[in-house]
Amino acid sequence: MKKENFSFRKDKYKSSRGGHSRLLNVCCRKCENLVVVYQKDGPGNLRRLYLDRIFEPSEMVGLQNNNIKDVPVLKCKNCSEVLGTPYIYIKEKRKAFRLYKGSVIRRLKKLSE
Repeated sequence: MKKENFSFRKDKYKSSRGGHSRLLNVCCRKCENLVVVYQKDGPGNLRRLYLDRIFEPSEMVGLQNNNIKDVPVLKCKNCSEVLGTPYIYIKEKRKAFRLYKGSVIRRLKKLSE
C-alpha cells in the first residue's frame, strides 16, 4: 500500500469536541469493502459522516460544496448496499451522511499504511 500524508482538519468543531481526532477506515458491513477514510473528532459512536471530514476516495472529497439535493446517497462501490443518506445536521448546520444503524464497520487507520 502507498503511504499517504494526512493532516487533520483543525477548526471550531474539532476543538469543541475536546481536540482529539483519529482517522478511520469506514467499511461496508456486508462485504467489508473500504467506503471512505474519515476524520472522527471526539468520543462516541459513529452516527454521521460530516462531508468536510472525508479524505478518500477523491470523488467523495469536496461534496460539502454541493447543494445537499445534489449529493448522492452513500453506497458501497462493491456490493451497492446503501449505507447512509445526505442531510443537514441542524445543530451545527453542517452537511453530513446519516448512517444507517449497523451499516458500517469502523477501523482505526494507521498513519503508516
